[in-house]
Amino acid sequence: MSRIGKQPIAIPAGVTVDVDGSRVTVKGKLGELTRTFHNGIGITLDDGKVVVTRADDSRILKSCHGLTRTLIHNMVVGVSEGYKKALNIEGTGFKAALNGKILSLSLGFASPKEYPIPEGITITVDPAGVNVTVEGTSKELVGDVAARIRSYYPAEPYKGKGIKYVGEKIRRKQGKTVA
Repeated sequence: MSRIGKQPIAIPAGVTVDVDGSRVTVKGKLGELTRTFHNGIGITLDDGKVVVTRADDSRILKSCHGLTRTLIHNMVVGVSEGYKKALNIEGTGFKAALNGKILSLSLGFASPKEYPIPEGITITVDPAGVNVTVEGTSKELVGDVAARIRSYYPAEPYKGKGIKYVGEKIRRKQGKTVA
């Protein structure tokens, strides 16, 4: 039995979970998330808790058991509390700006990088344009959007300029020295 998969998921107040076969819908104060899971995984509701079981001990169901439980837990946390990733932009002239549903990043290239903000994601930029916050209900989508924004100019190890996660440590290098 999967150590993670056998743990029940507590449903907080204000969140409703609907199970229709292998399709799970979670509704909360921040929105609604729906996901379809593998057919061999059983999902049941027991007095305010979601319990995930598997039909047999086949290799595919063993691998999906803990994953399914974690994905449902992430859905419950997402609609009740939400997820947030913070990015920091360092460098002379490097900044971000919001233009409607498009994030414009000035990163030292000839033209600014434009990132269209997907549905279900809220991006906020501070007035100085160096701190970007990505928020949403889906942990997967928040992480993906933050990683795509960071991929335009990841922080480099010599001067440290670029886009990095808040709290991320950039290993700095010495650079060349003249004899």
